Amino acid sequence: MNAIKKKSINYLVLAFSLLTLSSFGAINAFAHDSTHHEAEIHATDSAINLHAEAAHNPAEAHDEKEGVDAGKLIMEHIGDAHDWHMATIGHTHVTIPLPIIIKDAAGFHIFSSSKFHHGHDAYNGYKLEHGKIVAVNEDGSINESASFFDLSITKNVAAMLISVIVLIWMMLSVASSYKKGKGAAPKGFANLIEMGILFIRDEVAKPSIGPKYMKFMPYLLTIFFFIFLNNLFGLVPFFPGGANVTGNIAVTLVLALFTFVITSINGNKSYWGHIFMPPGVPKALWILLIPIEIIGMLNKPIVLMIRLFANITAGHIIMLGFFSLIFIFGAMSEGLGLGVSVMSVAFTTFMNFLELLVAFLQAYVFTLLSALYFGSAVEEHAHHDEHH
Repeated sequence: MNAIKKKSINYLVLAFSLLTLSSFGAINAFAHDSTHHEAEIHATDSAINLHAEAAHNPAEAHDEKEGVDAGKLIMEHIGDAHDWHMATIGHTHVTIPLPIIIKDAAGFHIFSSSKFHHGHDAYNGYKLEHGKIVAVNEDGSINESASFFDLSITKNVAAMLISVIVLIWMMLSVASSYKKGKGAAPKGFANLIEMGILFIRDEVAKPSIGPKYMKFMPYLLTIFFFIFLNNLFGLVPFFPGGANVTGNIAVTLVLALFTFVITSINGNKSYWGHIFMPPGVPKALWILLIPIEIIGMLNKPIVLMIRLFANITAGHIIMLGFFSLIFIFGAMSEGLGLGVSVMSVAFTTFMNFLELLVAFLQAYVFTLLSALYFGSAVEEHAHHDEHH
């Protein structure tokens, strides 16, 4: 049993690192094509401050209330960014600048995102335009013909790196405790992690995959703990939480692709035979069934990707939506804003606790579906072989 745990933990350390590097590349690739172009979070915070001031000055409230844009507020908070907003003190925004890494024909350009001054200034031939790094000409106009690769460490990438460091530390600590207390029952934190490992093994891997489950345990444990921890971090409103990692479709795409590739590599004759030579049906119907089977095979990673992305993002949108009601109604009337705030804070708190359950369920569902796909890939269909 200890050998199984030790082997799984060693694989987890390697897999966490590989998963992070892969997701890092995908985030930067998708960040520029996403329909959710990030806007500067500081613009929204300024609007919130203005509305708070307007609540104390009814004469100006009418002019300021038009600035409340709940949709913009929500999309900025669930989107990515090139700095990590910590707090707003008066009119001062406390942020952690993140590294900008650009590769173009002249080589690598590495500098702090603070050089952009929240998108107001250009630096080294580049600037932030609605949260997207673009090349600019000397006169400040956008250079549409410029070709470059953006390898910057964004907020989601930084959050993912932090979560991976935490996960590696957790697993190495557990491994160390097992090494020191050979034969003894685990205690404290090690016991908690063991519960998670045994849960995935006994309730997910064994029933879904069968006798060959140990081959897939390292990956299943990796995605479960990775998704679960990042879901929890996303619910924490302050550093190092607050990033919407698992609500980023680039991250869920990478996770789904890992599952798809592992399923395809481990698929046996029966698995591929059911796709390209459907048993028990006339060969004349293969021309119809084979495309359907292929679509079904390709649909699996899409389902995984969208399910995790949609559920995590929906939770954040609901909480931020109710939170935004405070400022929307507060811009109309100070008393109305105070009245709505009681309901909004109560419901947001309830949703936050509910999201704790969702954080676990989404990690579990993603892991379970991956295990089911692996099980279908390695399952033997002896009765079909005997029939043929």
